[in-house]
Amino acid sequence: MLFPTFAIIVVLTYYPTIQGAILAFKDYSVFNFQNIHFVGFTNFKSIFEDPGFAIAAWNTIWWIAFSVTLQFILGFALALLMRKPFKGRGLYAGIVFYPWALSGFAIGILWSWLLNGQFGLINDILIKMHIVSHGINFLANPEYAFISVIAVNVWYGIPFFAIMILAALQSIPNSLYESAEIDGAGFIMKFFHITIPYIKPTLVSTVLLRIIWVMNFPDIIYGMTRGGPAGMTNILATYMINIVYFESDYSKASAVGLVIISALSLYTLFYLKLTSSYEMGEL
Repeated sequence: MLFPTFAIIVVLTYYPTIQGAILAFKDYSVFNFQNIHFVGFTNFKSIFEDPGFAIAAWNTIWWIAFSVTLQFILGFALALLMRKPFKGRGLYAGIVFYPWALSGFAIGILWSWLLNGQFGLINDILIKMHIVSHGINFLANPEYAFISVIAVNVWYGIPFFAIMILAALQSIPNSLYESAEIDGAGFIMKFFHITIPYIKPTLVSTVLLRIIWVMNFPDIIYGMTRGGPAGMTNILATYMINIVYFESDYSKASAVGLVIISALSLYTLFYLKLTSSYEMGEL
C-alpha cells in the first residue's frame, strides 16, 4: 500500500534531484545538445566568480532575515489581537488570511502594478496626500526595489504566522491565566511566563520551516522585478531561474540549484538537531 506513494515521490522528487545534481557537473545548454560532456567543477567556478552570484547570496540572507523577523513579529501581534472573540472576528480573519491562499507570483504581479512609478495606485495616493511631488520608481530604483519586494513578502507571510500562532494560543487553558491574575501577574508576566513557554514548540517549528520556505521562494520577486534592476533584487532562486531563461545554460543553473539544496540540507540538519534537543528538554 505504501509503494504507489513511494514511487511517486521517487519519480517526481528524488530522480529529478539526482539528475539535476549530475547535470551541475556537465556542459549542458540549448546550444550544445550534440556535445554534452562532464566538465567537473567548472560550472561552480563560473558562478562563484560571477559578481551577480555574490549579490544574490547576500540578498538571500537579508531577504530571509528581514522577511521572517517582521512576519513573525507582526503575525504574533495579529494572533494576540484575534485571540479573544469579538463581533465579526470570522469575517475579519477571512479577509486577513485571504492573501495566504493566493499565488505568490500573482501577488507579485499585483504589487508590481500598485508600485508602478507612472500609474501605480501607491504613487497616486502619495501624490494626492502631498507626501511626494512626483511618482517614485519603487521597482526601477535600486535604492527602493529590494526594500519593496521585502515589504510585499512580509505582507504576504504575516497570515502564516498569525494562523499557526493563533491556533497555538487557543490551546492554552484559561485557568493558567486566571491563576496568574490571582497571584497578581500582569500582561508582561503572563506573556513571558505562560504564553511563550506554552507555545514554544509551535514558535520553533514555524520559524525554522518559514526560513526554509522563504529562501526557496522566488515567486514574489520574479512577479515584481524578475531580479532587476541590474540584478539588485536577485536571490539565489531567481538568479538560478534567470540563468535558464536568459543564458539557456541548464548546467550552470543546476550548479546554483545544488548550492541551494546544500544550504537547505545543512539548515535541515540544524533544524532536526534543534527540535530533537527541545524534545529531550535541553532547550
